[in-house]
Amino acid sequence: MNKHELQTGNRPLWLIVGAAASAIAAGRWWTRQRARQQSPLLTQKEVASSQRLTALVTGASSGIGLAYATKLAQRGYNLILVARRRDRLEALARKLAHEYGVEAAVVTADLVTQEGIERVSQVIAATPDLNLLVNNAGFGLSGTFANSDIDRHLEIIKLHIHAVILLTRAALPAMLSRGRGAVVNVSSLMAYYPIYGSTSYAGTKCYLQAFTEVLHQELMGTGVRAQCLCPGFIETELQGTADIDKLAIPDFAWMKPEPVVERSLRDLEHDQVISVPGLGYRLLATLRRIVPRPLIYMVGAWLGKTRLQKKPSA
Repeated sequence: MNKHELQTGNRPLWLIVGAAASAIAAGRWWTRQRARQQSPLLTQKEVASSQRLTALVTGASSGIGLAYATKLAQRGYNLILVARRRDRLEALARKLAHEYGVEAAVVTADLVTQEGIERVSQVIAATPDLNLLVNNAGFGLSGTFANSDIDRHLEIIKLHIHAVILLTRAALPAMLSRGRGAVVNVSSLMAYYPIYGSTSYAGTKCYLQAFTEVLHQELMGTGVRAQCLCPGFIETELQGTADIDKLAIPDFAWMKPEPVVERSLRDLEHDQVISVPGLGYRLLATLRRIVPRPLIYMVGAWLGKTRLQKKPSA
């Protein structure tokens, strides 16, 4: 071995060590920078000094939306509750105002319609202290694409994508001008595992994840955050609309809405863009990076066909 080889023989090792040390240093710097950023959420100190901010939650009358409304009221937020069922909304507004001393306004709107979207957009524009927008409204849709009602597919696209885009666009200017705020888009673990019988549902949830990740990049350094919540099986009314057979899913796989929302808010404070509640579901999301797509297709097709075979005939 000549002198030149002795001098350069270990260079790859030093390059790897140097790159690793640089990555660790950059990670620590980024953590410190992120920790210095003001949390987008209302703090206890602000509540104690009677400072109030407003959160708007769509689909607030049940399930995850109801859990968000309750948790945010506990944190001292004034609320704008959006859903189609006025009676439920008004009862919830009275309950939260009485228990937590917050203001709770009600907006009845069907976000599948342009009229409903415009109504909520106008409310957002008229709320300068809107600090948090939770795009939660949604419904499930199952069955094969070729044999299902095309109008329902168009409605789910309207609700999960069109409404989310317009409401988010309406909320961001005021948040950016204040340098504080957050948008939470409720997606699903199906964004990782789009399977048989969920064409438009899974497709729209995949879109929400990609939309939120790109939005996060655009908002970096502004004080405004974006999060995509990707829960697994949640005990909500959505399971009925999606025709999900709860008996076919083991009990341990089901989560309550409350811990899902707690995880979402905790991740939001730490600027976690993708929030996957539940250790098992986080493992599934991680495994998705290495599971071959053909395997997902085969398992998904088998599960879907099994569900259809178990459904009673009309």
